[in-house]
Amino acid sequence: MNQNKRESASFRDPSGFLFWREGVLYRQVNLSYQDDYTLLMKSGLYQNLVDDGLLIPHEEVNAEPYDSENVYRVICPERIPFISYPYEWCFGQLKDAALTTLALQKHALKYEMSLKDSSAYNIQFWRGKPILIDSLSFEKYEESKPWVAYRQFCQHFLAPLALMSLRDVRLNQLLRTYIDGIPLDLASKLLPFRTRFNFPLLTHIHLHAITQKRYAGKKIDLDSSNRVVNKTGMLGILSSLESIIRKLNWNPEETEWADYDSTHNYTDSSIEHKKQIVTTYLERVRPETVWDLGANTGVFSRLASQQMIHTVAFDIDPGAVELNYRQSVADKEQNLLPLLLDLTNPSPNLGWHNQERRSLFKRDSPDLLLALALVHHLAIANNVSLDQIARFMVDLAQWLVIEFVPKEDPQTQRLLSSRKDIFVDYTQERFEEVFGTYFQIADSMVINNSGRILYLMKKI
Repeated sequence: MNQNKRESASFRDPSGFLFWREGVLYRQVNLSYQDDYTLLMKSGLYQNLVDDGLLIPHEEVNAEPYDSENVYRVICPERIPFISYPYEWCFGQLKDAALTTLALQKHALKYEMSLKDSSAYNIQFWRGKPILIDSLSFEKYEESKPWVAYRQFCQHFLAPLALMSLRDVRLNQLLRTYIDGIPLDLASKLLPFRTRFNFPLLTHIHLHAITQKRYAGKKIDLDSSNRVVNKTGMLGILSSLESIIRKLNWNPEETEWADYDSTHNYTDSSIEHKKQIVTTYLERVRPETVWDLGANTGVFSRLASQQMIHTVAFDIDPGAVELNYRQSVADKEQNLLPLLLDLTNPSPNLGWHNQERRSLFKRDSPDLLLALALVHHLAIANNVSLDQIARFMVDLAQWLVIEFVPKEDPQTQRLLSSRKDIFVDYTQERFEEVFGTYFQIADSMVINNSGRILYLMKKI
């Protein structure tokens, strides 16, 4: 984490920016934002949004500013345990983030303010819910002016949600390529033709894309009479967006691993024994943060999160992550964050100077890593050597709880069924030898009636 310098992702907004000093994250409010910030705080909007769990709370502090010539205030926002990005969210997370953004705009209008941007990157998941983290996203509402964040909302939220729901859920990965949202002309081309008979999608994506193309590169007069949008009209647009987003859905049962909990070869007693071992290891280490790699629907992630440990549950399968997120919402869980992750192609550095969006492993690292029923997928399905896997994991965490699934296990045999067995080094002995180079094996236990082995390891 960079200390005593500006946050690399915070540079586009002239209203202010984030900076680090002595391990504390601050936000500088610039003089140019003084009037809007004063209105935000004195109108009651800030407190209303904080009370409703829609805006991250902050404290005004006397900390030294980063840029003393332009400073109006320095604030210290409450820290988000883990920063995630829209292309790492499942369908339900992106949908809830979109609805939160619309709710923010509706609240703002009641206090004569408006969102000046609607970037999905300004939303994070905090205590199990989507929340706005940029206090400088509001400006004074001007009667009859169109919503300046409308296009951005459609590109960051509506377009990807429509593509995920109506075409293919994996199209959310377009957000990795287009970090300012999916271009509407591209979304229009990819969406099924029948969506042109859906009035909200016709209006907000297809016709919107045509309008964008028509006016591309042309100066637009925001004061023109044909662009007047009064507050009633804006509320109508917001209601239309909310209506279509609520109607967009996706069935998570269509993916490869979404039903893993009902198709694995564990007996009930084996599952319970595995849970007991993992719980024992968690109580022994007492980590503050846990990452669960290959978490599926989060059964074992919850052994950590239910101990009030902030836990990020990663999985490659969008259906599994969706089911995990739905359960976390239903149970009102505050310490579990399900996210999409392909370990063989994790989120890279993106954006300006390759620093605007950090790679997954440069954002944070956990105290303890869970890698349960994962190694055989990496080693056999993806041809990653045991040494590569061990070096990868030792770079991430001090403690490791890892499961070795032997070659004779039905799940391993399933992976080998369509390929030649070239994995002569995939043995328990070789596994312990390789991982023992990087970790001290603190404990190991065979899971009852399975032949699988759980290890507790500490970085050397």
